[in-house]
Amino acid sequence: MQLHDIWFVLIAFLWTGYFFLEGFDFGIGVLTKLLARDRSEKRVLINTIGPVWDGNEVWLLSAAGATFAAFPDWYATLFSGFYLPLLLILVCLIVRGVAFEYRAKRAEESWQRNWETAIFWTSLLPAVLWGIAFGNIVHGVKIDAHKEYVGGVLDLLNPYAILGGLTTLTLFTFHGAVFASLKTVGDIRERARRMATVLGLLAAVVAVSFLAWTQADKGDGTSLIVMTVAVVALVAALVANRFGREGWAFAFSGITIAAAVAMLFLTLFPNVMPSTLHESWSLTVTNASSSPYTLKIMTWCAGIAAPIVMLYQGWTYWVFRKRIGTHHLADAHVPGATGADTHTPTPAS
Repeated sequence: MQLHDIWFVLIAFLWTGYFFLEGFDFGIGVLTKLLARDRSEKRVLINTIGPVWDGNEVWLLSAAGATFAAFPDWYATLFSGFYLPLLLILVCLIVRGVAFEYRAKRAEESWQRNWETAIFWTSLLPAVLWGIAFGNIVHGVKIDAHKEYVGGVLDLLNPYAILGGLTTLTLFTFHGAVFASLKTVGDIRERARRMATVLGLLAAVVAVSFLAWTQADKGDGTSLIVMTVAVVALVAALVANRFGREGWAFAFSGITIAAAVAMLFLTLFPNVMPSTLHESWSLTVTNASSSPYTLKIMTWCAGIAAPIVMLYQGWTYWVFRKRIGTHHLADAHVPGATGADTHTPTPAS
């Protein structure tokens, strides 16, 4: 295996980690409208991800940075061809971060309600758009002989890509519901489990359709095995959720997302962006990569930095591992408080 192949695998790993972590993050944002019944429950949901949402986005920065350095032609074609949807995702992520931090700065109900609405939409839209983007990357887009995207925005809204967007939305929301049941106590915990069942069944229909289409179009024996893992893990997550084994349910829902992303990258390799105009114009790990010397330096840097970042993020999740409920909330908002407005939660019984 050559260095450009290794970096393709590493980039796939970074995107998998991003969707695993930001998946439940986006799901919680969507559930602030679907699950929470009042202001207190919205605060509980937001506080489940309050200490970790920004760390989850580090995976996106790492994936984009690694793509820029290891496969500059892939990065250039992707970010120029998908400029509008990626710009919309970026705007959503910026507004979402501001909403988390500014929501509790003032006590007025209208102020908080507007920021909570922003959290909902800036979680839902990226959850859909990432699926559409990766659906187009796998399916192929109009790339000419100069490695330039020559299609339009409407070309990205094809049936396969739209199904991909619905897949990421339903899987992320299901993942978020399982995370909510894992991190909360009281009535909201029970309702999150019930909603996870409904969302999981919906996700199963949509995701299996999308993965089956992918397998029929570009799959082989290896991708079929990974697809089977995704389907079995989704079923296992539903069963674990049904019996109240929330930790196992979260692990299996995460495996579902990881296996689905891995399948997409398996069907993509050795291409990084297939061309629908001519096969020879496709971007591959060979013609889109940086020089071997650049990749060698990057490998040494990644080998040192990546474990440190992962250990630190794992420690963060360990510190904030306890459940929270409405009884942990402060009685009143304090001007100048951060987006996480809870007292220190007590261990769940």
